[in-house]
Amino acid sequence: MITPTYSVQSRRESMIESGAWNNNTITYYFDLTVASTPDKPAIIGYQVEQNERKTISYGELDRIVTRMAAGLAALGIEKGEVVSCQLPNWWQTTALFLACVRIGAILNPLMPIFRERELRFMLRHAQSRILVIPQRFRGFDYAAMIEGLRAELPDLKQVLTIGSHDENSFETQLLERAWERETDTQALFAERLIGGDDVVQLLYTSGTTGEPKGVLHTCNTLFANARPYSERLQLSADDIVWMASPLAHQTGFLYGMMMPIYLQGTAVLQDIWDLDYALRVIKAEQPTFTMASTPFLADLVEAASQHPGELDSLKIFVAAGAPIPGALVEKAATRLKTQIVSAWGMTETGAVTMTRPEDDTSVASHTDGVALPYMEVLVIDAEGQPLPAGEEGYLMVRGASLFIGYLKRPELYGVDADGWFPTGDLARMDDNGYIRITGRSKDVVVRGGENIPVIEIENLLYKHPAIASAALVGCPDDRLGERLCAYVTLHPGYETLTLNDVVDYLLEQQISKTYLPEYVEVMPGMPQTPSGKIQKFKLRERASRIRLAPAKHR
Repeated sequence: MITPTYSVQSRRESMIESGAWNNNTITYYFDLTVASTPDKPAIIGYQVEQNERKTISYGELDRIVTRMAAGLAALGIEKGEVVSCQLPNWWQTTALFLACVRIGAILNPLMPIFRERELRFMLRHAQSRILVIPQRFRGFDYAAMIEGLRAELPDLKQVLTIGSHDENSFETQLLERAWERETDTQALFAERLIGGDDVVQLLYTSGTTGEPKGVLHTCNTLFANARPYSERLQLSADDIVWMASPLAHQTGFLYGMMMPIYLQGTAVLQDIWDLDYALRVIKAEQPTFTMASTPFLADLVEAASQHPGELDSLKIFVAAGAPIPGALVEKAATRLKTQIVSAWGMTETGAVTMTRPEDDTSVASHTDGVALPYMEVLVIDAEGQPLPAGEEGYLMVRGASLFIGYLKRPELYGVDADGWFPTGDLARMDDNGYIRITGRSKDVVVRGGENIPVIEIENLLYKHPAIASAALVGCPDDRLGERLCAYVTLHPGYETLTLNDVVDYLLEQQISKTYLPEYVEVMPGMPQTPSGKIQKFKLRERASRIRLAPAKHR
């Protein structure tokens, strides 16, 4: 059972008074919609490999959730225990979350791309009692993988496999048996009723800096983000949310699973990112909103000219995970009717800053937005003092959607006496409160005492016609401390890119010679997290083995 050591009482009174926390759980909002519009589609799910579409109404989902919740309790899940799932964007994830909340359990979604190394750590660390997996997905046998791990997972009581058609299948255990007839569900749910401060989500960080950490959230912290987020974007029950970003990532979980239920709207789930299939889904379902990392946006922008009018339903695309290259925003403005919104956030907070739909297009290409209601951001120097507008420093955040701690690692929580949490990001803030992420604190490259503006140079490289993606890291140098290395992938049709090509291009952009890369490597693909972020710690490991010839004076 998870019993967090982090008290929310220190901020509870102010959060309630401000209206940021209202103690409503996901099932509260779900019940409202079930009562008012039971026939409305709650989920429209697309499985790309099977080319299947499934629609589940709110009323049908309610019946499924009731049966599943009673079944989980009958299988021995107690209040405060962890149920893990390693699923694609399938309706079962939403149903499982709602069922867990009904009985006071905690859902721990795991990315489908995780394998033995990640799962061994996460399932043991979470002390997961039940794990739900697909039999197969994208040609991989999940059941065989987990069977090979069972001896190392003493807390794991049961594995439920979707599509296995045996006695331990998800369907047999939770869907086909009428558990609601064997249990007084009204009494069970009343006994297991949770409040807004109970933990409902355990989500592991995506690991851009090494070992994952188990982030704990409550309905209060999650909805303190989902509500102002949807209000800033002026979303309503009429909106159709299309989500191809993983539900096991905070983006998909908050804005593809929780927010549509809060809005009393419809979620369209796509389980594999495939551009051609995505275009079919958009044409068929006419979604109005999505959120994803920039590669998804880049694909849609490139496809728009071949599919005139077919993407016009999409009113808002929120891009997050990394600053949006300005060139991409400019292309999107000319090819799409979609408003491009830039955002920054973390697993620990959800989206913290976001541009406004009414902002000029250029704002999304040059900033990562301004803080949402109930959240604050601050840029400080190395001594902890606030910095004036325009100066780069360490980004701090505090407020209502801040998580309540890391599972079993209280020493990493890092929130100071005033409630500020160190994000690990570097940023600048302008006079209007808009921030621009300039790098990770560990991403700083210092060449001969000079800080190199990594993000700005990466953005310039993204404008190069040959470059599809770019990442800059430092490699060690005995005299200068660090030298700048560029790792790039190329667009189709381009085979090579030399250091001289990159240097000549950047000099044309009139940057300081101090900021020029001194090493370029073309990669077949970047190491990435499941959400599409480039894993710079892996590139830094690669660069640590590079030894360059002595630098010429610049």
